[in-house]
Amino acid sequence: MRPVREVAAVTAAAVALGALLPAGAVASERREPGTGQEPGAVRERGELLSAKKLKSYTAAQVKKRLKTEGFDSEKVKYGVDTYRLVYRTVDGYGKPTKASGLLVVPRSENKRLKLVSYAHGTTNYRPDAPSTSPGDGFVQGAPLTYGTAGFATTAPDYLGLGVGPGTHPWMDVRTETTASLDMLRAAREFLPRKGRTARRDVFVTGFSQGASAALGLARELQRGKKWFRLRAVVPISGAYDIQGVLLPSMLKGKTPPKLAVAYTSYLLVSWNWKASIYDRPEEVFKQPYASRVEKYFDGSTPGEVMLQGLPDTLAELLTPRGFALLEKPSGRFAKALREEDTICRNWAPEVPVRLYYEPRDEQVDQAGSTSCHAWLKSTLRRLPATAYGGSPHLGSNLAGTAKAVRWFASF
Repeated sequence: MRPVREVAAVTAAAVALGALLPAGAVASERREPGTGQEPGAVRERGELLSAKKLKSYTAAQVKKRLKTEGFDSEKVKYGVDTYRLVYRTVDGYGKPTKASGLLVVPRSENKRLKLVSYAHGTTNYRPDAPSTSPGDGFVQGAPLTYGTAGFATTAPDYLGLGVGPGTHPWMDVRTETTASLDMLRAAREFLPRKGRTARRDVFVTGFSQGASAALGLARELQRGKKWFRLRAVVPISGAYDIQGVLLPSMLKGKTPPKLAVAYTSYLLVSWNWKASIYDRPEEVFKQPYASRVEKYFDGSTPGEVMLQGLPDTLAELLTPRGFALLEKPSGRFAKALREEDTICRNWAPEVPVRLYYEPRDEQVDQAGSTSCHAWLKSTLRRLPATAYGGSPHLGSNLAGTAKAVRWFASF
């Protein structure tokens, strides 16, 4: 198995659980001079606040890094430079905040770069986000893959991760969408500083939690009135039917018990802000976990500490009320689940979509992908058997990224 920190910080991405954003909460579209938008407009969402160069890699160094993490290195063409961007966006209530993300820029001769937006899997620890991850982190493998193939690649940290303020609204598709879109805007503003410009075409992808985030961004881009133009979408190993597939999978023991404990804890804690799940943690969590569970998901607790501090089974974790909420969701919690499940159901993509899934996935039931496929009328693709640290779920990111970069490059 992968070291515990990687399991917590990356593989807990399996349960993609979405969120509600109050109607009308999204800030107005940012307009910039010189891009067909109104000059002199207030710069808000997507405004670049700072940019910090992180590392530079030759093509040989990129190839070595990708091989070390198990990513396919056959599409390595260019060296890359990586940057942390901090930019303006909005929070779950539509109020101004800031977020950070990783930008990978290829050292190609091309001055006008196509864009890839990559949405990462779950982490509970802010330093494990793409722009703050250690140099050998798994989470940077996919952005580097697209960058070295010639795409300017954005990988938003999401709200409350990286160097952004506050706590992370886990699996909240609305804020994942705004953070991803505004990261693209920040990258577009930054690239001219390096003598490059962004093309309008955006290829959208994401893994695990990021699969739902990718569909959220694709849906928003397709709605129009954005400078960017959606080109193709590849969600990898996503969890799209929360109430119908994923919650039953955890409750029936199909998900590894320890990970089911981590997922349900993160879900109940992080959804409390919008679904009013509990007034006091002990209403849904048993002691001694009720007194410390919120600390585990405030961004300051490393993944291995979180896993070690939680029990091994749901029976040890949840009160009768906690079980009842998951078995028969009601009220605002049920409404939030229904809203999340619309990520595949309330729109029809106008660009090619390939849904990748791993039949052996130990964390995400493939029924979620087949259900999403039926709604989206997309292309459902089975991934070849690949494991990472003993995990087919993590391995699907390796296999899916290898296929996605080739497909994107063919356009």
